[in-house]
Amino acid sequence: MSLAQRWIGSSRTRLAAAAARPRVTVHRNALRSGARFYASEAAAEEAFNPDEVERATDEVDVCIVGGGPAGLSAAIRLKQLDTDDSLRVVVLEKAAEPGNHIMSGAVLEPRALDELLPNWKEDGAPLNQPALKDTMKFLTQNMAFPLPHPPQMNNEGNYIVSLSRVVAWLAEQAEALGVEVYPGFAGAKPVYNEDGSLKGVCTGDVGLDKNFQPKDSYEPGMEFHAKVTLIAEGAHGSLSKVLQNKYNLREGKDPQTYGLGIKEVWRVRDEVYEPGKVIHTMGWPLDYKTYGGSFLYHMEDNMVTMGLVVGLDYPNPYLSPYQEFQRMKHHPFFAEILKGGERLAYGARALNEGGLQSIPKLYFPGGALIGCSAGFLNVPKIKGTHNAMKSGMVAAEEIYKQFQENPEAEQIDMSGYEKEMEKSWVYDELREVRNIRPSFHNPLGLWGGMAWSGLDSMILKGKVPFTFHHPKEDSAATELASHHKPINYPKPDNELSFDILTSVSLTGTNHAENQPVHLRLPPGKEARQHHVEENVSKYAGLLGRVCPAAVYEYQDAEGAEEDAEGKKFVINSQNCIHVSNFVFVAVPGGCEPGTELRIGSRLGIRQSLLIAEPDPQSSGPSRDDESDR
Repeated sequence: MSLAQRWIGSSRTRLAAAAARPRVTVHRNALRSGARFYASEAAAEEAFNPDEVERATDEVDVCIVGGGPAGLSAAIRLKQLDTDDSLRVVVLEKAAEPGNHIMSGAVLEPRALDELLPNWKEDGAPLNQPALKDTMKFLTQNMAFPLPHPPQMNNEGNYIVSLSRVVAWLAEQAEALGVEVYPGFAGAKPVYNEDGSLKGVCTGDVGLDKNFQPKDSYEPGMEFHAKVTLIAEGAHGSLSKVLQNKYNLREGKDPQTYGLGIKEVWRVRDEVYEPGKVIHTMGWPLDYKTYGGSFLYHMEDNMVTMGLVVGLDYPNPYLSPYQEFQRMKHHPFFAEILKGGERLAYGARALNEGGLQSIPKLYFPGGALIGCSAGFLNVPKIKGTHNAMKSGMVAAEEIYKQFQENPEAEQIDMSGYEKEMEKSWVYDELREVRNIRPSFHNPLGLWGGMAWSGLDSMILKGKVPFTFHHPKEDSAATELASHHKPINYPKPDNELSFDILTSVSLTGTNHAENQPVHLRLPPGKEARQHHVEENVSKYAGLLGRVCPAAVYEYQDAEGAEEDAEGKKFVINSQNCIHVSNFVFVAVPGGCEPGTELRIGSRLGIRQSLLIAEPDPQSSGPSRDDESDR
């Protein structure tokens, strides 16, 4: 494969587009800085610094990072408006093909799709299974009781879809309009102008070994410079976090709160298959202090997708979301559906749950946040794709307006995008339900939250003169292990429940044996010692239970191998299924934003520091990119 094909892809459409617009500047030193030069000299290999490599650059009008529903909707809407084909629009997508990072199974509200592509039915959009029946249950350990159905959860007119197929179809529509969609490119880091504004992004280097040295296959990442860059990575993306910190976009906003969604796809028996049926539950297996619930959707072809979402503000460090999900499948309500079936896929995903109060400032010099990078998930409705798509469309309309008013502008002002979003039906929808998720922050937990949610959903409909808030980060809710008893989870039976490594094997994640480890502790023995002391002695090794892929372990150790507390901390990065898009925060004490990951900011562990880097060499798992469940 040529270097041009690596940058652009093998599609003849993309290669032809590149040939027609020869704006790529290739610095030949980038090739000489590659592995062939360094591999021959150990001394030079030690001196290799990727920041000093000269890189190819491409000048575009609009760069969109993320080829999910939000990013592709923005691209499509922009090219619909650009009737004279004067704007060059590029979408960078880390999956090998559009849709590959999306796990099957979502209920899609087609409101935004109707606006974007009114003829989607005639054009072959893969929305084939209408939602025909809704039910909601409250579970005890052995019983399932019907609950009143909140109006937000009415799915009449919606579709149960494979979101992966929908995204692949959207990519086809975008390319047909002239959008350049480049799969296989992760937006690894921002590129800034001298005045501090965003200039564009740099894609990840490929061909580095586990010691971050170039191999024979080394190719440096490429810089895309744009007049405006849209960040559409999904929940808790790496660039999103860096930019929110740099431009202080969260000032005056509530902390973002998160849920961890764990999902499986099964093929079930004819006698229990009810195409179009949508089921949601609350209650067991979670206790009243833990926010969450389950879902089960009957898709096409005898398939169902089911899962459990656990709010990451749970207090008990002994809780394992993965194990809660596995034991949930043994509840008689679910076991009857699953028994005799075949498990086809497994995945997990971080979800934004903060709602309206937690949406950051949406624009910054040189770009804007769209989709779940901003956090438009409607938690009570359990849908986010339609809002993500609409945000992309609104951003595109503002971009086109600015290009029309200032065709020679070197950078686009996106302040109008935020104003238009605040007037859109997205904000109307989120404003109505703004008090439901934070109502669960009360001494009665589930019971208090259900009482308020019922009143607000059925009667008040958000028309109250006050707004509840999220008082603290998820991490601050974690209590000491000494305040709780360990949870003894049942062993898997390999029919309904399975061990975690067997599940990971179904994700489709592929890491090369010699690729760089993208999750690391800061260098030095003291960092490992501090991490283990803090998390084992106070929180009983919470990180080993919260991860749905067994990436982190605290193994028994002695002597030189011991980090602290008789344990050795092990990172099995090859297991990573990329639940979140690399979480970056600034660490108090002077570290630069984007260099260290505080797991506690997302998963409820205090003072646990890890370095995280985008992983361009992983083929990645299948998973939901825009938060519908």
